[in-house]
Amino acid sequence: MASFTVINVLFVFLVVFSGSSNAQLCTNFYSNACPKVLSTVKSVVQSAVAKERRMGASLVRLHFHDCFVNGCDGSVLLDDTSSFTGEKTAIPNNNSIRGFEVVDKIKSKVEQVCPGVVSCADILAIAARDSTVILGGPSWNVKLGRRDSKTASFSAANSGVIPPPSSTLTNLINRFQAKGLSAKDMVILSGSHTFGQARCTVFRDRIYNESNIDSSFAKARQANCPRASGSGDNKLAPLDLQTPTFFDNLYYKNLLNKKGLLHSDQVLFNGGSTDSLVTSYSKNPKAFSSDFAASMIKMGDISPLTGSKGEIRKNCRKPN
Repeated sequence: MASFTVINVLFVFLVVFSGSSNAQLCTNFYSNACPKVLSTVKSVVQSAVAKERRMGASLVRLHFHDCFVNGCDGSVLLDDTSSFTGEKTAIPNNNSIRGFEVVDKIKSKVEQVCPGVVSCADILAIAARDSTVILGGPSWNVKLGRRDSKTASFSAANSGVIPPPSSTLTNLINRFQAKGLSAKDMVILSGSHTFGQARCTVFRDRIYNESNIDSSFAKARQANCPRASGSGDNKLAPLDLQTPTFFDNLYYKNLLNKKGLLHSDQVLFNGGSTDSLVTSYSKNPKAFSSDFAASMIKMGDISPLTGSKGEIRKNCRKPN
């Protein structure tokens, strides 16, 4: 009788455990099915960032733009098909997100090591972590087990779920909260602007029309970004003018000095509810690093496809 009860309890535990593990990501998801996945991704990312340091920021951004549209499901990587328009040409992404060729290369190498096992969504999460580390930032154990969406949503990508560079502080907070991320997470993840560059078209209005901006900083940016729309739209400027290819807390120090490049950067320190967080991270780089790692893990948890949902794409650009 006792042994029967034990067996019953064990059976119930296994059913409950296996059911929950389908719905949750874990750090050792590929430890048996593809033990070389992490080293394989890392080698390609290292090579890509060595070739062009900006690529590290671009890979972090790809993960963000993926997760904010219907969850971290690799949908941002899909090209248009006869049955759907992909997300690449949506307003937040068009002529803006990049790094697709690097993801293709990673996927190709991973498929050689363990075909049909690792999702494109997971590749984005790993590449974002590796890019951060290579550029001097913190490491974290990436939770894995996402599956890939079979479709993409141009309309969802265009719906404002990805907050634009013109965002108010309220809009930023609301958009992040809609994804289960706090105002603090938003300030921390905005700190990914410690590296990377932005196009003239997204900061032009700020450098010519806003008053909460350091005048010498504005003039320096104006030299490479003409006032007239259509002229120099794709000219680039660093999001962090001091260390544009290195992970540090100078992004926050820039905000204290009214040297945020984007409107959505400077609103984090402009007399509002997030001023104290910006001040705190400007003084404490270690806190920023550890909190950034935690918030990136949290972002990677947004609505993943797991279990039998979605698929493992053979080619990240198209459904199987």
